[in-house]
Amino acid sequence: MKKFIYIATISFSLWSCGGGGGETPTPQPVVNTAPTVPTLTYPTNNLLCIDNVFNFTWNTSTDAEGGVITYQIEVSKNTQFSPLAHNVTSTTASKSITLEKGIAYYWRVKATDSKSAASNYSATFNFYTEGVGVTNHLPFSPVLVSPALNSVQTAANVNLQWSASDVDASDALTYDVYFGTANPPTVVTSANQNAATLTKTVTASTTYYWKVVVKDGKGGQTVGQVWSFTTD
Repeated sequence: MKKFIYIATISFSLWSCGGGGGETPTPQPVVNTAPTVPTLTYPTNNLLCIDNVFNFTWNTSTDAEGGVITYQIEVSKNTQFSPLAHNVTSTTASKSITLEKGIAYYWRVKATDSKSAASNYSATFNFYTEGVGVTNHLPFSPVLVSPALNSVQTAANVNLQWSASDVDASDALTYDVYFGTANPPTVVTSANQNAATLTKTVTASTTYYWKVVVKDGKGGQTVGQVWSFTTD
């Protein structure tokens, strides 16, 4: 009887020491996140520049994992950024670029970490480089507000809306609106209007194309890109 109690005691002790203990949890892998979106600082939006050598600057991005950040700076003569006039990189929040004179430019920046995770592009800023003997500057290309590019519209009336600007602040801008089912649109449906909006009646199951020509009243005009939407 004593022998049985002794064996039972040893078995209980072994179970107490080893029982109830699970395996050590495997650490979860760290998920890499993209850096924050850069914020542009110079050249500022709608700036008229007297020099054509620029030190582009922006606020630095942050990376949650502490990775090395590389910035991609894109400069173009149009809002589609195609083709690019300059496409350069920098590991600091500035980059010097020499541009042509007398040209409207658009620029943006995105941040990429050492593991190739990239942020969204920053906002797009536009500026104008002063030309020699220039007394009037062309308006900037119009910017789409609504309807969203390639969106599907369900209403019978669609409100077309855009924005435009000019470094010559005193210039009163007017607009010619081209609208139709042809790509590119060839019919001017509204000429020399002052408002940056126009409502059009549309037909179901149709793709429409439209563009805006911005005029400054001094002979300067800028043709915008073609935008489109489809009706349901």
